[in-house]
Amino acid sequence: MTERVHPVALVRDASAEDYDFGRDHPLAPVRVTLTHALIEDTGLATAPGVVHVTPEVEPERDLRDTLRVHDADYVATVHDLSRAIEPGTRFLDAPADLRARAATVGLGAGDTPAFAGVHDASLAVVRASAAAARRVLSGEVLHAFNPGGGLHHAMPDRAAGFCVYNDVAAAIATLLDDGAERVAYVDVDVHHGDGVERMFADDPRVLTISLHESGSTLFPGTGDATDVGVGAGRASVVNVPFAPQTSGAVWLDAFDAVVEPLVRAFQPDVLVTQLGCDTHVTDPLAHLALTLDDMAAIAARLHTLAHEAAEGRWIATGGGGYQLVSVVPRAWTLAFAEMTGAPLPIETPMTWRELVVARTGQEPPRDFDDAVPLLGEDVEAHTRRMAAESIATVRELVFPRHGVR
Repeated sequence: MTERVHPVALVRDASAEDYDFGRDHPLAPVRVTLTHALIEDTGLATAPGVVHVTPEVEPERDLRDTLRVHDADYVATVHDLSRAIEPGTRFLDAPADLRARAATVGLGAGDTPAFAGVHDASLAVVRASAAAARRVLSGEVLHAFNPGGGLHHAMPDRAAGFCVYNDVAAAIATLLDDGAERVAYVDVDVHHGDGVERMFADDPRVLTISLHESGSTLFPGTGDATDVGVGAGRASVVNVPFAPQTSGAVWLDAFDAVVEPLVRAFQPDVLVTQLGCDTHVTDPLAHLALTLDDMAAIAARLHTLAHEAAEGRWIATGGGGYQLVSVVPRAWTLAFAEMTGAPLPIETPMTWRELVVARTGQEPPRDFDDAVPLLGEDVEAHTRRMAAESIATVRELVFPRHGVR
């Protein structure tokens, strides 16, 4: 008997790949381009059930989706800055008064500088994630993946951490406004998912779970296990901080101890996930020690949770990840393979490797294997202790509110 093939959407808005802070910025859009190319060249793009979604540009709807989670004054400021900066120029070349205005909304000369077209590119990221949400909620597809999304640090009134508009929060708000009663959000990026948490911290309809490196050692400096939401949303926020050099084994044990029981108890209508792969041991901006095999295991766990707790409805976005060639495309291709159930070849395709060289000049990985980091026993013991403390705090402050023992 043939197993039923579930429809899976691969969402791509080419305009979202104009989301580009400049040549030397770590969040380079080529990582998304190379991900789509690897998905295509491995045959996943034509696997049974795969649906390609190119969202239609509808300015009023796109703006409405963004304003579900962002202040109107902030969006107007981003719009004005976007058009005031001359194409092809650097932000530092903009007039002083413009740079000062940008700084008031987090778009100054730091990690998240304004650039020509930033408003339209950011809207495109929102448009793609909102399209994924609509396709899944309507039942048109069961799973949907937007590799270009995952901008989880953006706040209602400011940009932060490379994020201008919060597409994952906008997707969650779209789901709620269109009829979902409960949404579970699981964020596996190495950085705390602070923007999404902030936007739903008082909303009991949204369970936000973030597993991340401790804020004591990494941006944004938040996400303590004692932060569990406010008001009516108390115990709807879950944070699991890890010590630097935490291995995949420790990370996955914490996932099993916290995420699985809570999501199952919450019984969401839809599972939304941010699949940042900057937890990788080689990532230049963080300090955890996961591997590609660990990331494949995470995707498998999320897939199982979607089917067992959310009737299969699963929306995934990309997120962080700054090994643009060696990690990001392979990690997100592994996640999409999990979504589709289709096999991957042992080696990365020659056509993809040639594209990598042409676009980046870097040596591409030849397969999907990954070296396992060697960590000392003292490191393992320390990271396990911190993970156990995070788990214990969540069990004390959150589990009882959800009837979980």
